[in-house]
Amino acid sequence: MLVRLLYASRAVDAHPDVIESILAQSRQFNPSTGITGILVYGGGIFLQAIEGGREAVSDLYGHIQKDARHKNVVLLHYEEISERRFSGWTMGQVDVARVNTSILLKYSERAELDPYSVSGSVSLALLEELMATASIIGRA
Repeated sequence: MLVRLLYASRAVDAHPDVIESILAQSRQFNPSTGITGILVYGGGIFLQAIEGGREAVSDLYGHIQKDARHKNVVLLHYEEISERRFSGWTMGQVDVARVNTSILLKYSERAELDPYSVSGSVSLALLEELMATASIIGRA
């Protein structure tokens, strides 16, 4: 059974090396467990969608909750799915600093990434728009 999980967290350290470390670790680990997804980051905030088998996604989310690089981890959305939306990425990435601010403003009160102030379905819609506008990089 496939599931999709969407969560937000705050970076303990938003240094680019830390973000690259998270992406590298995801890209190395995810193929062996069948996990796909995307990671959006900006302003010290992560918004991540992960897809895969129920057990693999649950295990990964449990690991993220304990990961010292994240704090304020909040589950935004969880659903059983019939197909993946982010199957092209072992872990795609979006740097919000490089996104047209009108996309962010479409889904939020301000032109910044703040999944804590919107619903999970709004955050998922933002991810889909980022995918549609080719804002996701790192097809690994």
